[in-house]
Amino acid sequence: MTQRDNIMTMPTRPPAKPALWKVKTVCAADIEPVAIRWLWPDWLAKGKLHILAGAGGTGKTTLLLGLIATLTSGGRWPDGSPCTEPGNALIWSSEDDPADTLIPRLAAAGADLRRVHIIQGRINAQGEHDPFDPANDMELLRATADELGGLALLMLDPIVSAVKGDMHKANDVRRALQGVVDLAEAYGCAVVGISHFAKGTAGGSPAERVVGSQAFSALARTVLVAAKQENSDQRVLARAKSNIGTDEGGVSYTIEPVTIQTKRGPIDATCVAWGEIIAGSAREILGDVEETGEQEERDYDDPGDCLYRILRDNPLESNEAKSLMRRNGYTEKQIRRAREKLSVVVARTGNKRDVKSYWSLPQDGSKSPLVPSDAHSCPALGMGTSRENGHESENMARVGTDPQPFAGAEKSKVLTKVLSPADERLRENVSAFEGDEHLREAGGEAEEFQDAEDL
Repeated sequence: MTQRDNIMTMPTRPPAKPALWKVKTVCAADIEPVAIRWLWPDWLAKGKLHILAGAGGTGKTTLLLGLIATLTSGGRWPDGSPCTEPGNALIWSSEDDPADTLIPRLAAAGADLRRVHIIQGRINAQGEHDPFDPANDMELLRATADELGGLALLMLDPIVSAVKGDMHKANDVRRALQGVVDLAEAYGCAVVGISHFAKGTAGGSPAERVVGSQAFSALARTVLVAAKQENSDQRVLARAKSNIGTDEGGVSYTIEPVTIQTKRGPIDATCVAWGEIIAGSAREILGDVEETGEQEERDYDDPGDCLYRILRDNPLESNEAKSLMRRNGYTEKQIRRAREKLSVVVARTGNKRDVKSYWSLPQDGSKSPLVPSDAHSCPALGMGTSRENGHESENMARVGTDPQPFAGAEKSKVLTKVLSPADERLRENVSAFEGDEHLREAGGEAEEFQDAEDL
């Protein structure tokens, strides 16, 4: 404060500099809802990023070129639905030569080559050429998309080339792919990036098998996966994840040799031949074709027989029953078939945050279609039931160094604290024990059994 002519005055502050940036918001009531715009309904969406992943030899590139052929020629999609809006496609591939691989395959698939454009580098005003780098040159594609007009699909093979940095780090992947996502949204085109499965991931969640950071699958609105049956030409394409539509179902296909006629003579190529529509989750579909049958050759014990013995005395939590089956060498496919064969009853309990499901045998009093030959417990790991060394061999005795019965018998005692032996009152008893200390004690004891050597 200053004093002038006996008048007190306040010093004035200099005007604040306007902020360079501020947060922009939009009222939800002012946003007009729009439906997802599809190229191939429930499979390929306009303005979205998609990942197509699979092991080597599944024909991912040939498969995608077949879809591009449908798009450019206005043909029919693999499920029989028509392509109602033919469009242009833009292809970048660092792995296949356009002249001897991409173009012959497109021609074999019936593509309208006038609608397909291949990225072969970048050029400056002086006419100098450089390789196209999707990690640095994605913005250049905007001018290309403007020139082409009607861009409906962009193929990036492989998608990891668009990442500047470590493809195993989520932050690097998200930063790099944001430009791809923005391009797709700005031009309303479907971007499909081809990738591979990480090694040693067979049997896992298909969407999580994509090589690199899980950010690839997280950013993509749809993840498609392909698999090939061993010692067979049969292949499958399935939806492993979708944030914008259904994430189940698939279609079978094969890769067929084709000879095309050109001005320079015949050229051998390949194209995709679509088969039947397949129901089920991606994990189930891939499991059916990736399974080699070695598990079934090792042990002739019927998986339904084993599941019957596991559920015979008491209902079990579904994860517990599956764990016991897996520990006896059964695959997800075998467990699913055993459950269907026994008509296993599923009861769910709990709130939205903690839902548990329990498996039990049918409660209608009818006999199960599977009746074990004797009251044996399920065999230990590596032991069959009807082979030479199985527990149903001539002497009806267990063979092995472990004198104790299978741990599943002890587990049923622990789970008796959770569920009453009266199976018909399953739902009531689960509710009654919800939150009870016995339930927590039983869960703790069950975890101890998980680590026991006899499992």
